This record gives sequence, structure tokens and C-alpha cells, in this order.
Amino acid sequence: MVATPPKPTFDISAFGKAKATVDGSPLSPEELRKIDAYWRACNYLAVGMIYLRGNPLLKEPLKPEHVKNRLLGHWGSDPGMSLAYIHLNRLIKKYDLNMIFVTGPGHGAPAILAPAYLEGTYSEIYPDKSEDEEGLQKFFLQFSYPGGIGSHCTPETPGSIHEGGELGYSLSHAYGAAFDNPDLIVTAIVGDGEAETGPLATAWHSNKFINPIRDGAVLPILHLNGYKIANPTILARVSHEELQKLFEGYGYTPYFVAGDDPETMHQAMAATLEHCIKEIREIQQEARASGVATRPRWPMIVLRSPKGWTGPKEVDGHKTEGFWRSHQVPMSDVHKNPGHLKILEDWLKSYKPEELFDDQGRLIPELKELAPTGHRRMSANPITNGGQVRKQLRMPDFKKYAVDVPKPASTETETTKHLGFLLRDVMRQNMTTFRVFGPDETASNRLTAIYEVSKKMWLAEYLPEDLDGSELSPEGRVMEMLSEHTLEGWLEGYLLTGRHGFFHTYEAFSHVIDSMFNQHAKWLHISKRHVPWRSPISSLNILLSSTVWRQDHNGFSHQDPGFLDLVTNKSPLVTRMYLPPDANCLLAIADRCLRSTDCVNVIVADKQKHLQYLNMNEAIKHCAKGIGIWEWASNDDCGKEPDVPDAVIACCGDVPTKEALAATAILREEFPDLKIRFINVVDLFKLMPDTEHPHGLSDTDFDTLFTPDKPIIFNFHGYPWLIHKLTYRRTNQHRIHVRGYKERGNINTPLELAIDNQIDRFNLVIDVIDRVPKLRSAAAYVKERMKNEILDNLNYAYEHGIDKEEMRDWKWPY
Repeated sequence: MVATPPKPTFDISAFGKAKATVDGSPLSPEELRKIDAYWRACNYLAVGMIYLRGNPLLKEPLKPEHVKNRLLGHWGSDPGMSLAYIHLNRLIKKYDLNMIFVTGPGHGAPAILAPAYLEGTYSEIYPDKSEDEEGLQKFFLQFSYPGGIGSHCTPETPGSIHEGGELGYSLSHAYGAAFDNPDLIVTAIVGDGEAETGPLATAWHSNKFINPIRDGAVLPILHLNGYKIANPTILARVSHEELQKLFEGYGYTPYFVAGDDPETMHQAMAATLEHCIKEIREIQQEARASGVATRPRWPMIVLRSPKGWTGPKEVDGHKTEGFWRSHQVPMSDVHKNPGHLKILEDWLKSYKPEELFDDQGRLIPELKELAPTGHRRMSANPITNGGQVRKQLRMPDFKKYAVDVPKPASTETETTKHLGFLLRDVMRQNMTTFRVFGPDETASNRLTAIYEVSKKMWLAEYLPEDLDGSELSPEGRVMEMLSEHTLEGWLEGYLLTGRHGFFHTYEAFSHVIDSMFNQHAKWLHISKRHVPWRSPISSLNILLSSTVWRQDHNGFSHQDPGFLDLVTNKSPLVTRMYLPPDANCLLAIADRCLRSTDCVNVIVADKQKHLQYLNMNEAIKHCAKGIGIWEWASNDDCGKEPDVPDAVIACCGDVPTKEALAATAILREEFPDLKIRFINVVDLFKLMPDTEHPHGLSDTDFDTLFTPDKPIIFNFHGYPWLIHKLTYRRTNQHRIHVRGYKERGNINTPLELAIDNQIDRFNLVIDVIDRVPKLRSAAAYVKERMKNEILDNLNYAYEHGIDKEEMRDWKWPY
């Protein structure tokens, strides 16, 4: 094992010649000259992307018409990131490393696009961006330009698995990529602004979940350039000792590189990176030789370089390099300000492009040969295009886990428990490509069958009592950490690099990953619509359990079904929402989701005991349709005027389904001549017109199913306005009356919570009476009885702390 280095005694807050934890000058004068030239080429391209639309090689004096009309992009972090990139290239070639590069600093794409272009990858994927003067001009012009590419590492960026459109996820994505990739090293550049986010802060703990035998490694590089968009960054303004202790406390061995003198910074970076790579390999070799997985102190680097390094030192008398003014575009109004145009020209010329590119605009051969070739290029590593390395899951037959349902709504079971059996065997058959992620809730969500195959990953300390049911193991493939951010990031990184997974969490707290879901859905949408070279990856599968209607004991804070609303805002090409009413439907849906690609599948299924309605064959058909009539609960197809109901009762979700069925039973008993059609919805997007969602129903099919002019009483799992949003284009919208969660509830019994939000059977009966004209005057006494039932059941709950037995154990009357 490499010894822990001594703590440096120097002051690394001051720039100048490089100061580093690791001593040494491994680069020969010739290597140093070439690497510095390559770095200058990267920086030149970065500036050119932000500013230039013409004259890409400065073959003539720079004129205003050569400069873009809108100057967009971020310069400040680019030089430091490209410094790390090119020094990693040296080590990839020297040691034949399998490596990828994840960039956290927001809008730092120029630092990655530049080497991707210089390595030739960009021109291979986009032939019009050829390696010549014409291609270079197009390469510059497309950046942050209408019809072009964004200023962060969008899906169009070769070698990227992390967009960085929102800060905080680079490190968790990097660790997710490293899981089950034993030969892979993922370098993750963490921006110092990004380091202030909650998701990034928790992601530092990911080092405690890397098994050095079976997993790859992550080399974090905290890039401290001192400033965010207009403020200093926290970690750049604490003492060196505090910073070192922070990362030692996280369990890393931190190495420091600081300065702004290019020659000595190249030597320091070369020595430090090589030391870290050797340390990673020694950690892995020791663990793999011994067969014992322990938690090492993985290396990490703190790179401190000026903001906007090598850029203009001052603009209009204001400090620029080494200050927040160089975070984005160091100077604007170049078209109208000759002084600024001259600063830009001098800045570009400082990189000496005539020494870097030949007359045709190609990188000169001696620099071209510095980069790795083929798939060893970080911009061309197939792992970063995960669909290329993805293998299909080996799936068991989900039908063998079927729940026996002799008659609908006559038996109960814990719905998600049976999903656990399926996931157990998926895990068993895919022990290097499938993991389950959840925040300390695998047992709570009734998925404990998975532990029969794989325990919870744990490399921290063990206590003797852990043997009594803690289900911990260094080889575990169940990933638990009380940070939905980190778990979601791990899973996204795992999927983006070609593997499969399943995420589960409490419904109310799924909002923790709202933004992460947004970013991933956008990545999939862009990839699917605009980046044909990206191969399909496994879908992101999210189970929301411990749902709103059975959070009566935890209270108001745990009651929120609003994640579904968020999903409907994203592209219908990449989103699906399922609310299976029972275990057999859940199994059928889970099988579909685990086999799917390029989608975010959200499944809502509660963990508590619920009534079971469909046998497996019926469930398969019902889920294939996504929405359908339950004939056994309907009576509109039995009279002189078949298929013309007086009312439609629809439902979506487990508790709303039970209450809707109970209301239907009451109505059929009280009003034998009333014709009711009972409809259950599994796939929520079926409610949308097929013109707006590829899986929606046509208007003709919708009207045939629901009837075009009869009242629809819709009992819904989530917020009622979501159904109106999905169906707003349907004919006679006024006939759709939705009951759902209305932000009313606290510590209640299940029925009391349902009554408070008017999704209970009694309020539904009243609703039908009020909506069906022929019942209004004839049903006064029934309506009174329903009101009395509401009061009686509320009083019983207050007195006994539980619902009446006949309410708890209600079954469909046969």
C-alpha cells in the first residue's frame, strides 16, 4: 500500500510556481514543451468557441465581424479542467488505462469539447466539423449558437455521461459508472461552486461503497479556482489545514496542487496524477490478491488554479484573471469597443496558434500523437455511450410469482412483497449488471426477498450485533444510503454506462430528486430525438411506495403524491407512469419496465396489505391495455340498452380502487336499476390523446370507453387537477369529476384520511347521486345515510384509534 504522504507545510492560497504534496518533475523538457503546447491548443479552442464565428486561425487581423453577436459561455474553469485532461491522456498512453472523464463545473464544456476535437473523435462523429480550417470554423460557430450545442456537456458531447446543466451530481454519476467496472478509472472534476451543493456534499461518502475487488475507482479532483458567478467559493476561502482535514474526515487521502506558473504546474500535475494512479492500482491489486474487500483511503486531488487562468489579467481597470469577472465571458461589447477587440486578439494570439496548427488548420503531428487512440480516448470510450456495451437482462418469468386470486376483491396481500421475489431472481441472474437502490427502505418497502441473493453493500465498520438481521456485506448489491440524491446519481451513472437498476423510495420524499429526474429525462429526450449515435440505455425505473393513502400514521409531512405531476411535464417520448392496483399487475408492469430502454418509468404501489383483483392472465391483459372495464364490477351490459351506463366510476391507485369498488357495491345494492361502468386505469398516460402522447387513447377509443356524455366519477391516487390536465382536450370536459388528495390529513386512520379528501366510498356515492339526474330527488334517504356513515366512521376512529372492522376488511359482495 502506498504510504500516506506527509502533510504539506506550504501556503497554497498564494499562486506562483507550483506547490504540491507530491514532489517530482517527471516530464522531460521535450515532453513538457509538447504538453504545454497541447494545453495551449485546448485553451485556444475554448476561447474560440466562446468568441469566434470566423477567422478561426487568426490568419488575418481580428475584426468585429469575426466575433459572434451574442457572447455566451463560461471560460473560468476551462484551463484547469483541460490541464487535468491532457495529463490523464499521458497516463492513459503510458499505462494503457481504461478511463473516462466526468466534469462537474457548470457550463465547462469547452474544456472537454476542445480535446475531443483535437483527438479526432468529434470529427468522426460529426464529419462536417472536420479537422481543418473549415471544420474548425464550424466547430467554433456551433457553440452556444442557435441550432448548435449548449455550453455544458450535453448528450451531443462525445465522451460525456454527465451534462452538468445542474450542479451537484458529477461525483455520484462517477461512482455509479465505476460500480462493477473493475478496470475503469473515472476522473471526476468537482467545481468548487458545485461543491457547495447538497447532492455533492453527500456524494463524497460514495468512497465507502466502492469494493476494490469488483469495482473500478473514482479519482475526484476538486478544482478550486476560487469563485462562482459573482462570489467567492466557500472551500477556496478556508485554510489549507481545514481543507485537508475535511477530506481526510471523508476518508480520502488528499493531494494538493496549486499555482499558476505553467511549467511547474505541468510537472506538479504530472507527478501527482501518476502517484494517484499508482496508488489506485496498488489498492486494487492488494485487495484482489488477498480476496478481502476492505475500505481503503482512496486518493483525491485538490487542484487550485486561478479563475480564468491564462486569460486577460485586467479589463477596463478591473481584475479579471483570478477573480469572478472571468467566470463567464471576460469582456463583452467586442463589436463596439476596439479596446476589447484588441484584448481578445492579444489573448488568442498568446496561445500561438501558428505553432499548433498547420496551414490547413490541422493539429501538428507531434501534438496529435500525444493523445490516446481508438477506444482509449476518453472522448471515444464506449462506456460513455452505454448502449454500446449494454447487455440484455436475463429475466425470470414474472408469471411464476403470481398471487392466487380465486375471486376479485376477496383476498389481501402486501403488494410490493411479490415484487421483491421478482427482483430477487433478477438479481440472481444478473450479478454483475443489476443493482437495487433505496434510502434505508428496502425492508420497509417489503422488498426483503432480495437479501436471499445479495445483502446491503457495506464497507464501513461492523459490530457483532450486525449479524442479527442487519443484512450487511462487502459484496452486497443492494445500495442503501439516506441520501436520495446520491442513490439517484449512482443509478444514473450505472445506467448511462450500460447497466440496469431499480430505485425505490417513499412517495412523499421522491421530490428530493425532482431536479435529478428532470435532468435525466432531458438527457434521454435529447439523445432519442437529436443524437442518433447514442445507443439506447436501460430505463430509469422508480418505485414510489409508502404512499399518501397509507401514511396516516406518519402524518401530513409524509403525504404528497405530487411527483406524478412533475413527470407529466417532461417529454412523452421518455416518460411513463403506472399505478398497478394489485400485485399481479405490479409484476406485469415491473417486467415491462425492466426490459425497456430510454425511458423513465414511475411505478406507484403501496407496501401495505391491499385487496387483490385480477389473476395473472387478467392482469397481463389489463396492463397491456393500460386501461379497461372491469366487467365483474359493472352492470351496464345486461339490460335492454347494453353499453349505455348512467355513470362511469373510474379509479387509479390501490386505495382509490378499493373505495371506488365499495361505492359501486353500495350503489348497486341501493339502486338495482342504475347502470354503472367500472373502469380501472393502470397507465396514467392512456388518458392523454394519442396526438399528444404516443401511448394515449384516440378520442374515439376514449369516448367509446368512457361514453361521451355521461358523468365520470374519477377516484384518483394523486392531486385531482392532474387528471384534468391529462384529459383537458377530451370532449365534454365538464362531465369528468375527479376526487383525489387535497392536502387534507394528518394522524388519521386510513378511512378517515380518505374521508377528509373525499375519495371514500360514502362521498363517492353522494357524488354519483348528485351527478346522475334520475337519482337526485329519488335518493334523498340514501344520501342522508351516506352522510351519517361518514360521521359514524369518523367518531369511531376518534374513539378507538382504528377503523371499523367492516371497513378494514371489506370485500366485494358476491
